[in-house]
Amino acid sequence: MQFETIIYEKKDAVALLTLNREKQLNSINAQTSREMQTAWEDFRDDPQLRVAILTGMGEKAFSTGMDLVATAQGENQFEGRPAPFGGFTKRMPIYKPIIAAVNGYCLAGGLELALACDIRICVPEARFGLPEVRWAIMPGAGGTQRLPRAIPQAWANYMILTGEQIDAETASRIGLVSHVVPREELLDRAFQIANVICERGPLAVRTAKEAILRGQDMPLDHGLAYEDVLLGRLMATEDAQEGPRAFAEKRKPEYRGR
Repeated sequence: MQFETIIYEKKDAVALLTLNREKQLNSINAQTSREMQTAWEDFRDDPQLRVAILTGMGEKAFSTGMDLVATAQGENQFEGRPAPFGGFTKRMPIYKPIIAAVNGYCLAGGLELALACDIRICVPEARFGLPEVRWAIMPGAGGTQRLPRAIPQAWANYMILTGEQIDAETASRIGLVSHVVPREELLDRAFQIANVICERGPLAVRTAKEAILRGQDMPLDHGLAYEDVLLGRLMATEDAQEGPRAFAEKRKPEYRGR
């Protein structure tokens, strides 16, 4: 696949998607969203791929969100039913894990991309924010819904309603990111996490992510009942038999995804 605004690579069972608009601080225009949607669909549908990593080109920005220059020139990414912003923030359920490796500014739609990922790690220089209200717009790619689910409500309200940024230390303290690592270690750490996930039962990982995502929209008792359904389905698989067998035999399991 040939892309102009992103780089999409496959490294064994891990997909690496890099926003490739460094001069524009990896901002997202309509073309970028379309290209990302194509890449995310390929990741979702490729049975050989187990985990994806999303990052930005360069050292300054992960992504600063929607390309406001293109917007000022009349581009409207939200008109009709175009590709979801960033290709996967809406209408694109993916039950394989996605890791955001935040290499710099993570603002507006850039933070919304990171929020759509399952695990977020960052460099100490990273900055996070949803500044849309500064420009008389609002987060429109999931920020108002995912941020309050990811961090304490008071912090989410503060970030959304003031448009102020927070630094990496604060992001770690309030649980927005799980790890803050030196810049030179960022991708290595992301791949390390991805490789750990790749060693786990693939059906178990996907089913667990499905339970997490679907359960967020359910009352607790409904979520628990749905968890029972998913667990029953999972326990009928060959992998679910192989895992305990390998544990009992003190050997590494050989999962086949069935």
